[in-house]
Amino acid sequence: MNKILLGLAFCGFVGFATSCDSFLEENPKSEKGIKENFKSPSDAKSAVNGLYRKGFPEFFGNNGVYMPVSATLGGFISGFYDNEYKGQEVVCDYSQKLSITSENISGTLDTEWNNTYEAISRANNAIKYLPETPGLSDKERAQLLAESKFFRALNYFHLVRFFGDVPLVLEPYESLNDIYRERTPSSEVYNQIVKDLTEASADLPNEAFTSNAHRISQNTVETILAHVYLTMSGYPVQQNSYAAAATAARKVINNGKHKLIENGSTPETSAYNVIRTEDNNAEYIYTYESDATISSNARPQWSMPNESATWGIFKYSITNNAYRPIQEYLNIYDPAKDLRIQERQFFHSEYTYEKDGETIHKKFTSGVAPWIFYDEDALLNTGRSGKDYAIYRYAEVLLIAAEAIAQSEGVTSEAVKYLADVRSRAYTTTNRTEIESALQGLSKDDFVKEVLIERMRELPYEMRIWQDIQRTRLYPTTSSSAKGKVNFINVIGAKNPWGQTFKESHLLWPISKNEMQRNPSLVQNPGYE
Repeated sequence: MNKILLGLAFCGFVGFATSCDSFLEENPKSEKGIKENFKSPSDAKSAVNGLYRKGFPEFFGNNGVYMPVSATLGGFISGFYDNEYKGQEVVCDYSQKLSITSENISGTLDTEWNNTYEAISRANNAIKYLPETPGLSDKERAQLLAESKFFRALNYFHLVRFFGDVPLVLEPYESLNDIYRERTPSSEVYNQIVKDLTEASADLPNEAFTSNAHRISQNTVETILAHVYLTMSGYPVQQNSYAAAATAARKVINNGKHKLIENGSTPETSAYNVIRTEDNNAEYIYTYESDATISSNARPQWSMPNESATWGIFKYSITNNAYRPIQEYLNIYDPAKDLRIQERQFFHSEYTYEKDGETIHKKFTSGVAPWIFYDEDALLNTGRSGKDYAIYRYAEVLLIAAEAIAQSEGVTSEAVKYLADVRSRAYTTTNRTEIESALQGLSKDDFVKEVLIERMRELPYEMRIWQDIQRTRLYPTTSSSAKGKVNFINVIGAKNPWGQTFKESHLLWPISKNEMQRNPSLVQNPGYE
C-alpha cells in the first residue's frame, strides 16, 4: 500500500496529525499510485493476499506473551477470563472491572478501529480496480473480487459487533471530499455484509479450506454468513434471520467437504489433541496461518503459567497464562462426562518434566492453562511456533445450524442431531441415544440454551463468549457444587465474577477519544460521552 492511500485512509478514519493535503501533493517515484497496484496480475494478487493478514485476521495473530490477541478482549469483559499480567496489561483489568473509557484504553480502541478500516480501504481499492486489471483470466478476476468482498464483509462484521453503528465506506478515498462520515445504522451495515458475502460465495470454489491452499472457499463464506444471520437475529438489530442462518449452515453441512475430527483410541489422540497439533484437517473452515520461520506465534507461551518460566526447561524466557478461563467458566463442564475438561485436552493444571536426572511434577498455582496452545517442539527446542489458529471450525457450523433450526422450525430431529454430533464427541462414555433423548424433550428456549452452553464448552478459545452474550443478552451463571449445570439471567443487571454489574452501555465498546477528535461527525456510544 502506498503513502497516498495510507494518508487518505487515516485522514478519514484513523487520523494522523499531519495534513491530508501533503499526501495528495506528493507522489514519490519509489511509491506506486493506487491504480498502479492493479496494473498486472501479480500486483493484483499481492494486493488481495494482503487482506489475509490485515484487520480482523490479525486480531487472531497480533499476539505477544503479555497481552494475548485482540480477539480475546470480549472474553475479559465477559468476566470469565483472566490474565496473569493484567496489572501491566490494564485493558484486561479495566474490562473485568467494567471501567473502560474512551481514554483509558484509547490505544486498544484505536487498533481495533484503525486496522479494520485500513483493511476495508484495501478491499475497496481491490473491488474498484480489479475489473480493470489486465492479464487476469475471468476466473481469477472473479475469485479475487470475491475474496476482497469477503474480507470487507468480515471486517465490517467485527466493527459492528465491537462498536455498533459505524461509518459504512464502500469506495476508495481518493480525494478530501466527504472524508468525515457519520455512523451508519447497524442494520444497514449488516445488509451490506450479507450482500458482500452472498456475492462472494457465488464465485469461490466449493472446497474445504485446507484443500483450497488455505484460501477462502465457498464453505468459509457460507459459515461466516450463517454466523452473521445468527447475530443479526439477536440484539441489537433483532432482524429475524434464523431461517437464513439455517440455510447457510446447511449448505456447508450438505456439501460434505468438512467434517468433525474423530477421537482416537487414547487421550493423546483425541480430537482435541488433533486440533492442538494439526493444521491440515477438514474440521478447519477458516484459520490464521503462522510460520515458524516467518511469522511465529506466541501462543505456546500462553500454554504455561508465569511460574513455569523459572523452571529453566523452556526456550522462552517468559511464559504467561494470558487467557485463562476462571473457575466460574470451567464449571460449565461435567468432569465425569466431558472429555474436554480432562487433563491435557483443552486445558491442563500440572506438568511433569525431567531435569538433571530428576523427574519433577508441578501443580499450577494459577489454575488451569490452555493445553490447546501447547507446542512441545517450540517450548523445549526451537522457541518458535508455526501452529495455525483455528478461527472457525466445523463444530461451530453444527451448533449454528442447531440453534438456527430450533429458532425457525422448532426442536426437530435435525437440530437435535447437530447438537448431539458435537456433544457426543466429548461425552465419550455416554450413549448417543441417551444424549439425543435428553435433547428431544426440550422446549425451544431450553434447547437453544443447551446450544449456547455447548458453544461455551466447545469454543473456549474461538473467542465467542462475549459475542453470544451481546446477541442474546443472556449471561451464564454456574456453581462449583453443580458442575455441568448452567443457568442464564439477563446480562443487564447481572454481576460478573469480579463483582461488577453490567449496564446496557457495557454491551458495546466506546469509540476512542482520539477518533472522536479526528472525525467531528462521529457521535459517542451511550454511556461513554
